Amino acid sequence: MPLFEFEGKRPTVHPEAFIAPTATLIGDVTVEKGASVWYGAVVRADICTIVIKEGSNIQDNSVLHAAPGATLTVGPHATVGHACIVHCKDVGEQALIGNASTLLDDAVVGSRTLVAAGSVVTPGAQIPAEVVAAGIPAKATKPIAGTSSEFWVLTNAEYYQELATRHGAGTREIVT
Repeated sequence: MPLFEFEGKRPTVHPEAFIAPTATLIGDVTVEKGASVWYGAVVRADICTIVIKEGSNIQDNSVLHAAPGATLTVGPHATVGHACIVHCKDVGEQALIGNASTLLDDAVVGSRTLVAAGSVVTPGAQIPAEVVAAGIPAKATKPIAGTSSEFWVLTNAEYYQELATRHGAGTREIVT
């Protein structure tokens, strides 16, 4: 797994976290127990601090970064879907950021909130807890309920923790 020190700051990865061999972590990054960072993801904390809390997952080809001096926190058991740009302040506990979404400077996404795929959370936006947010710019459209809550928000992180364990144990590079 590519881990890079930057100006004396280096990533800290819990031994029970999964970092895919093609993910890249740079600088002041903390990845807690049971969290996962997937293939092609880049977590670049060269001018900021990034904390990926317990049980969270950063999926393939997503990029995490933040403004100079800022701290970006991905809350416990949150999901950042495939190909997201996360350049915000906070992703709440059990939040799910849908594929190809963009979260900009100082934005905050509340706990157990679903940001729909392709949405853009604008700078400084505050998306409340337990809603579905969608659009450009993303706005809360309705309270979260039904399958949006039960499958995507409440169980997705658990599914990815199990999948990360399988990848850690069962993925091997093929050398030809």
